[in-house]
Amino acid sequence: MRSALNRAVRGVRWYVRELTDESAYDRYVAYLRENRPGAEVPSRREFERMRTDRQEADPRQGFRCC
Repeated sequence: MRSALNRAVRGVRWYVRELTDESAYDRYVAYLRENRPGAEVPSRREFERMRTDRQEADPRQGFRCC
């Protein structure tokens, strides 16, 4: 019973992180470590800044109001 509950909680957590794109940083760090072992890993804040700058520079991303 307890393991089923833990599995369900982990599943919901994974789903919410994917839905909100909270896991993007984790995927990026894993990508860097696998494909560019010598590359410096940016902090979470630096990553979010790079991502926001990239989205705002691309007109296909649409208007960002806030």
